[in-house]
Amino acid sequence: MNQVNVKVSFYLKKSEADADGMCPVMAMLNVGKYSEATFSAKLRVPRSMWNSGRASGKSMKAKEINNRLDEIRAMALGIYTELSAVRDGVTAGDVKSLLLGMAGEQATLLGYFRTFIENFAKRVGVNRTEGSLRSYRNACNHVERFLREKYNLSDIPFSALTLSFIKDYDSHLRTDCHLAPGTIINLTVQLKIIVGEAVADGIITTYPFAGYEPERPKQRKRYLTSEELQRIMGTPLHKPHLYLIRDMFLFSCYTGIPYGDMRHLSKEHLSLADDGTWWIKSSRKKTGIEFEIPLLDLPLRLIEKYRDTAPDGKLFPMYSNSMMNHYLKEIARICNINCPLVFHAARHTYATEITLGHGVPLETVSKMLGHSRIETTQLYAKVTDDKINADTRILNERIAERFSVVI
Repeated sequence: MNQVNVKVSFYLKKSEADADGMCPVMAMLNVGKYSEATFSAKLRVPRSMWNSGRASGKSMKAKEINNRLDEIRAMALGIYTELSAVRDGVTAGDVKSLLLGMAGEQATLLGYFRTFIENFAKRVGVNRTEGSLRSYRNACNHVERFLREKYNLSDIPFSALTLSFIKDYDSHLRTDCHLAPGTIINLTVQLKIIVGEAVADGIITTYPFAGYEPERPKQRKRYLTSEELQRIMGTPLHKPHLYLIRDMFLFSCYTGIPYGDMRHLSKEHLSLADDGTWWIKSSRKKTGIEFEIPLLDLPLRLIEKYRDTAPDGKLFPMYSNSMMNHYLKEIARICNINCPLVFHAARHTYATEITLGHGVPLETVSKMLGHSRIETTQLYAKVTDDKINADTRILNERIAERFSVVI
């Protein structure tokens, strides 16, 4: 198939200038040598500001005009690419008809992304968190930067969002931004969510991520083994603040409560059952999902140890998360634990070593962790080789008791 030259240019319709010198901006679309269509860009620009098909100067007004021109150009090129992928002989008139029928801002990637973020922001504090909002804004900024640096565009239509675009974006994050594989996965997942919303809204019908497989980061152990946990519990630390950090980490190891929820725990979250068991009953700050956890002996002793040491009835006097993680790395060094220890490893340890490793059913662990889907719990809880061996041994014993065979 011969390469067809597609060009979008802009000019002023000076014959329709008003008394203030404002002229309508017209777009001219050329497909190949012989197919041409013109249409209004629905903009009026002062004649004095216009130069070589664009608004001149660095004013906010000039930037807004040029951004809109870039959007129109990208939309036209995207429509042509999509149409020519399924049939030959696409004309400028075909592209014009579809372009003028599009829903403007909502049909563009960044326009839709920003609308999504605006709606998301309204739900912060209800069933969404400020941290998630920041991550979506960061993802949107990365896409915006990619479009500007790679294509010199301020936006593109969804019709231009192809597998090639996704792969180029992945490469940009990897080579230009020097981001780690895990960070790239997070950013592309957020873009996937936006695209999925657009598919659900009927804006696009093809899924551009089909065939895209990001590079996975090397799996590293996110939990402590029982031996490592015992080392943290028994190794002298010599500094009072390290004992506090250790105790907060151990409380999370034995309850599964993450930092963001633990720092808000207060006496009102404690509940005494009829059988004398103390429970913590609260809800996830991140999702609003309720969780209930029966307290083992160690967490109860830690609550007693720090009773009335935190302000406002809180259970614990906690440092910032970054400070916790800083000192946890010092504790790991002292205890000869060879991994970059962070506070969230405690939640993984609870899921893997404390609960599943001791026979607590996955469904029960999921409820105690406050997960809405059991698949999330499966990601948190790595079933260790020891657990597999123990379960297999028990299974073998049970089968031997029930069945016998002469060989």
